[in-house]
Order: sequence, then structure tokens, then C-alpha cells
Amino acid sequence: MRFSAPHRAVAGLALTAGLAAGSAGLASPASAHDGHGPRARAVFVQTDDPAGNTVVAYDRNPDGTLTQAGIYSTGGLGGVLHGSVVDHLASQGSLALDESHHTLYAVNAGSDTITVFAVHGDTLTRRAVVPSGGSFPVSIAVHGRLVYVLNARDGGAVQGFRRHDGGLVPIAGSRRALGLDPSATPEFVSTPGQVAFSPHGSQLLVTTKANGNNVDVFAVTRHGSLRSSPTVNNLPGTVPFAVTWDQRGRVALTEAGTNAVATFRLDHHGTLHAIDSEATGQAATCWIVRSQDHVYASNAGSADLSGYRIARGGDLVSLGITGTDAGTVDATVTRDGRFLYVQAGAEGKVDAYRIRWNGSLNPLGSVTVPNAVGGEGIAAE
Repeated sequence: MRFSAPHRAVAGLALTAGLAAGSAGLASPASAHDGHGPRARAVFVQTDDPAGNTVVAYDRNPDGTLTQAGIYSTGGLGGVLHGSVVDHLASQGSLALDESHHTLYAVNAGSDTITVFAVHGDTLTRRAVVPSGGSFPVSIAVHGRLVYVLNARDGGAVQGFRRHDGGLVPIAGSRRALGLDPSATPEFVSTPGQVAFSPHGSQLLVTTKANGNNVDVFAVTRHGSLRSSPTVNNLPGTVPFAVTWDQRGRVALTEAGTNAVATFRLDHHGTLHAIDSEATGQAATCWIVRSQDHVYASNAGSADLSGYRIARGGDLVSLGITGTDAGTVDATVTRDGRFLYVQAGAEGKVDAYRIRWNGSLNPLGSVTVPNAVGGEGIAAE
């Protein structure tokens, strides 16, 4: 079921408010794993602290619980969008892990930079801090050697980079302005939500949330730049926030304006073709992650996760609701599909769950991340 009023997004996301009563070099951990024993499987959490952004590394124990291993400065500052509480960036994908190249990328929204870390198990080494190519970076997409960054302020823009010698080199002519209204309010609802590559890397998607209610799809050239203009998919009143991909390459999209999860087929022209939409019945449905044929949407205003199985034809089958700590925001799933970790921004926590064969979630407890209230950005091996 869908609702036509765009202001429904503001009402839903505003519920979250009630939940709250550089240079390159070696990063300096406040505490760190000693490096002995078997290689750790890690979970990385960004604090987005305006006083100094950090990434906190956790060892993932065999039972899925987390043990803090180290704290690493990004060399930049976190940022806070006006009106936000439990998620200061109001975006998905502000921390991106490239396991193939042992690299972690973090946004520094308060200083308009991107930090590049080398990953060695649960240990990070800061390799570079580079300008984001715009104002207030909030999301990062990686495909092969290409990295695209979404900058949220001043009307929004994407900037392309190429991974090189442990750092990032801007791709000439790759910047594309989104042309959003920079004066639209409230800011945290009106800034773009995510940048994401299609599975084969031939297209780049950007969600605009309430500032247009669009999903813009850019064609990626063989040189890594973008075509001059995107295909604009207008979804009135839905407030498209975040995307993921199912096993057959279809789009699963959260719609914060209608508090729904929707599936689409994306064609080679960049057009989205609707398949199914299911209302979560919850408040502020914004973030989404996938594990095999299951997806989980974070409902910040309800402090829970909505689970769905995506059927062969793309239809959504409800798996029910799972409670979290307050302020449910960005989430990640381990590569083996066994565990899900979700940030709870009201108190700066991360909640852990085991994913069962049928898609249900078993809670494993939580950890409190230092200086991470309102923080966003999480990635797991």
C-alpha cells in the first residue's frame, strides 16, 4: 500500500528525534589486537564523531558476538545534518569495505574528505585522506578499481575516483551535479541517501529521498566516468532512501515516505520496472541489507527490523519483525550470510543477530561503540 503525500516521509523520519532524550600515515589505535593467533574476521563501525571521526574495529567471535579490537582515527571530522538525531548522515553506505583489495573507505562529512585504510584482519592502517570532490560526503560505492562518492550538500553531486597505489585519484570529468534544491528542509530528509553500483558495474544509482523522490541511474563508461545525464526514475511520495540487490540482480528499495520495501527490475536504459511493494507497518523505514534471498529493512522510528524473502519472481514475502535497540539505522551482513549487525544510533550501539536458514533472526547481544551516538557506517567481512 502506498500513500501519496510526500510529507509522510518527514512525519516518519521525525519519529527518530524522540529516541534521543588530514594527512596519510599510520592510524593510531586507542586499543588494538596484538596480531597473534588465527586471522580475525572483523566488523568495522564508524562513529561519525564531529570532534574527530574514528572507525572502531571488532573481532567477530565464532558465535557471532563482538569483541573490541582497536579504534582508528580517520584524520577527519564527522558531520551532522540539520534535524538528524539517530543517524547524523541520513544515508546508507558511508563505510565501504573492498575485501578483494583489503581496503576500507570512510567518509568524513565534517571535513569533506574520504579516508582510505589498508585492512589487515582487524587492524587498519591509514593510507590516504583525499578531498571528496564536494560538500558533506555521505555514501561510497566500490566496483573493481572504481570508487564513487556521494556528496550531500549544495544540491548534491557524485565524484568518481580510481584506486591507485593505496590511495584514490580523481577521474577527470566524472563529477556530476544532482541539481537538488539546497534550501529544502528538513535537511536530513532532503539530502540524497545512497550511491550504489549495479552488480556488473555498468550503472550507478543515486537515491534523492524527499528532494525529488527519484532514483537517478547513470550509465558508467568503459573509462569509468559517467554519461552526462542520468535516467530519472520518479517515485512520487515514496522518499527512496537505500538500495540493495537480490541474487538475480533486481533492485530492493526502501521507501521512507510510505514505510515500504519495493522490488524493481532495472533495464539497460536505467529504467526501473516495479515488481512488488510491501508496507512494513513500521516507522522510518530507511536502510536495507541482503543475505542470500532475504532482505532486512531498518525502521529507525520503531526500533526494529522488517525481514522479507524475495521470491523467484521478485515478490516479497514477510518474515516478520525483529526488535533492536533504539534508533535502528545502517546494517551489514557477513560474507558467509550467517550474521547480521545493525547500528542503533540512539545510544551508539551495534546489535548482533544470527541469521537462521529460514531468514529469522536470533539476537546475540550488543556492544556500545565509543563516541558513536548518532553515528552511521558499518561493514563486515
